[in-house]
Amino acid sequence: MRIGELAALTGVDIDTIRYYEKAGLLPPPIREANGYRRYGPAQHERLAFIRHCRALDMPLADIGRLLDAVDHPSADCAGVNELVDAQLRRLRARLASMHALEKQLAALRHQCSSPHPSTECGILHELVAAAHGEACACHRVATA
Repeated sequence: MRIGELAALTGVDIDTIRYYEKAGLLPPPIREANGYRRYGPAQHERLAFIRHCRALDMPLADIGRLLDAVDHPSADCAGVNELVDAQLRRLRARLASMHALEKQLAALRHQCSSPHPSTECGILHELVAAAHGEACACHRVATA
């Protein structure tokens, strides 16, 4: 199959496929006499693997290590476990950050409960105060 067919089949953009080839994640395909790339089932499977890992928000370097493990099936999988554990730690840190952001936005939203002129908008007042280096509703230190 050609690159456009592979892209359509996997949902991966053509430029991204080329990038994965350059990065060494996807082996270069066979070239036809006219220079077109010709992909087979092995490239399709590998690209689907990469896409799945990207959907799990794994960094390309980690995907490369996972692909190396796939390419060496007799090797120990401890490194694979470590990669997934590290990804879980990154995800949990991002979730904590997102929860903090949610609280900040809720506190900011609470500053303006009804429509009125912008000059009286509590949200805008808080954002302007923060721009001047003052404390704002969304970054006040919680008291115990």
